Amino acid sequence: MKFTIALAQIDSRVADIAGNVRRHADAIDRARQGGADLVVFPELSLSGYSLKDAAADVAIRVADPRPFGVIPERTGDISVLLGCAEETEDFAVTNSAFLIEEGRVRSVHRKIYPPTYGMFEEMRIFSPGKSVRTVSWRHGTLGVLICEDLWHLPLPYLLAQEGAQVIIGMAASPTRLSGDAVRLRQAQVNSEQHQAYARLLGSYVVFCNRVGYEDGVNFWGGSEVIGPNGDTVVRAKLFDEDMVFAEIDTDEVKRARRQSRHFLDDDLGLVLREAKRIRRGGLSQLGR
Repeated sequence: MKFTIALAQIDSRVADIAGNVRRHADAIDRARQGGADLVVFPELSLSGYSLKDAAADVAIRVADPRPFGVIPERTGDISVLLGCAEETEDFAVTNSAFLIEEGRVRSVHRKIYPPTYGMFEEMRIFSPGKSVRTVSWRHGTLGVLICEDLWHLPLPYLLAQEGAQVIIGMAASPTRLSGDAVRLRQAQVNSEQHQAYARLLGSYVVFCNRVGYEDGVNFWGGSEVIGPNGDTVVRAKLFDEDMVFAEIDTDEVKRARRQSRHFLDDDLGLVLREAKRIRRGGLSQLGR
């Protein structure tokens, strides 16, 4: 099966839902014109990232489609994956990703690991998600993660084990300059990580990062699609808004997994048994 994915590397405005809806609608139209079946936006693309105490004020509820504005009616033959602060049924505020298809929200992923270290303070703002699930859509099975989630090894592994052939990471990664390398170090480190996941899991890895400035913070972009053999399919600009397209071919996933069988041969039962033992504080054979 083949389909086309578009990465909408946009600059959002913090707490400006109406303005960001317009930016999304324009990008959806451009993605459709480019032949995309799915358009992916960055983390918190609809609400902006540096929300701080405004998070609860702009958080949307799945049951109320009004904050999405014209976005649902722009779907139809194209699916949309976007990010926004969400108010859950128990009134928690989460950093969430919404898959919108045929005029309605089909699924939601809530960020499991909001970081609070260095320059990050997300745990002060957002409650963590509690589960990771694949998403079935018109062209197969996706896995969706949000930024820090992608740095926790079990999450992409679990998604691949549940059938995801494409793992999407939505990000709002701020720029942290170091050294004198020609290429931005963050882009290099992130891309190396995506390549490793793609090879080890035999899956496409899609990374959509935002650009622009918020509250003195700059976001570096560099969105990319990595094929299941670890090769870069497409990469967006650094620091500038951009839209790039990539063809996803699930036959490439089949070829990658058959040529290097480590993922097919992985013993999930062993992983579960040993994880339970470790959680119980069990000793290894050498420690007994």
